[in-house]
Amino acid sequence: MTEGNGRVPTDIVKRAIKPSVPSSELMTPGHLACQGCAATLSMRYALKGLGSETVLVIPACCWTVLAGPAPRSAVGVPLLHAPFAAAAATACGVKAGLRARGDQTTQVVAWAGDGGTFDIGLQSLSGAAERNEDIIYVCYDNEAYMNTGIQRSGGTPAHAWTMTTPGSSGSDLPKKDLDAILRAHHIPYMATATVAYPEDMVRKFSKARQIKGFRFIHILSPCPPGWKTEPDQTVRLSRLAVQTGLFMVYEVEQGKMRLSVPVPKRKPVGEYLAGQGRFKNFTPADVEAVQKSVDESWARLADEKA
Repeated sequence: MTEGNGRVPTDIVKRAIKPSVPSSELMTPGHLACQGCAATLSMRYALKGLGSETVLVIPACCWTVLAGPAPRSAVGVPLLHAPFAAAAATACGVKAGLRARGDQTTQVVAWAGDGGTFDIGLQSLSGAAERNEDIIYVCYDNEAYMNTGIQRSGGTPAHAWTMTTPGSSGSDLPKKDLDAILRAHHIPYMATATVAYPEDMVRKFSKARQIKGFRFIHILSPCPPGWKTEPDQTVRLSRLAVQTGLFMVYEVEQGKMRLSVPVPKRKPVGEYLAGQGRFKNFTPADVEAVQKSVDESWARLADEKA
């Protein structure tokens, strides 16, 4: 149907063109992140899925700074800073306090980096997961202690450069399989996500909000200063991590895993590694070793689904 001038009426256009993610914003301008920071994009998409009835609990990490100086914040929900090792424990306390006040609807979210999750906060994380506490725990994984100067964490890939693994061979330890640790706790819901697939991320946070018990979401979060990349490469690298198979995007519900971003034909891992300064000393043998590891992971997944 057109108007006399041949144009489609505005109200029809508005009904036909629906945004792929909610248009409402709980993140505001004025955060203190570096250009191209995936941690801020992740928070923006997460809040779109979570909504305004949310409380954030944040331990020492980049987001301790990114939110801005108290009493102001770049997020439109209450935010509580917690000790480095106690994000999950603090979130459990906040949830208990809300419940004691009769508030059964506000969602409590622990939001931590890989240092506060893979390493320093692992004990309280495991305890909360084992007790099936009614919180969401999010790890935005930039694969090193970025807030304090790019030191190696349990989330750092093998042979990646950091300030504490500065030699030509980088870190000599593999990345900790945190997802396997959380799956072993038999929690109701866990998922992975990246900013390259915003609709998927928003959907998962919205879905997690409707589930009771302990929920865990692992976000791969490129860090331009720490990864030695250009700010405009963040989304591209996030997508390549998935397309090469290095980072699987999936959900696990009641122990059953489902790929939410299938990869019918994986790209060579070299496409992801190239251009990241933290991998500049990689030899062809190093790239081949990473490719072999990825192939083995996908073979195990095929066996699991068989």
